[in-house]
Amino acid sequence: MAEAEQPERVRGTREVTTDDIRQLVASATPHFSYQIRNRVRKLIAGLPTDSPVRLYGEGEIAKLESLGFTGEVRGTPNEDGIGTLASVNDHEQPRYLPGATKG
Repeated sequence: MAEAEQPERVRGTREVTTDDIRQLVASATPHFSYQIRNRVRKLIAGLPTDSPVRLYGEGEIAKLESLGFTGEVRGTPNEDGIGTLASVNDHEQPRYLPGATKG
């Protein structure tokens, strides 16, 4: 998963849509969620703060951060023999540590 974007999305010759964001986040996994988050951030950076597409993107960014930090569930809670991943915790919040990145 690269953070490089498809050229037609960044040329500036067409408007960013919610479909662009959906294409990026549709198959997100914990392992790639932060890279996808960064791609969505870049995509919506130039949009006005009240843009419906920007608001949708910001909501998806929040979901991606949660997915990256807390993980995901395999199966359903009632399924015998299939437990949750060790990283799952609905009450945890992302922690930002001082350093070279801004989280």
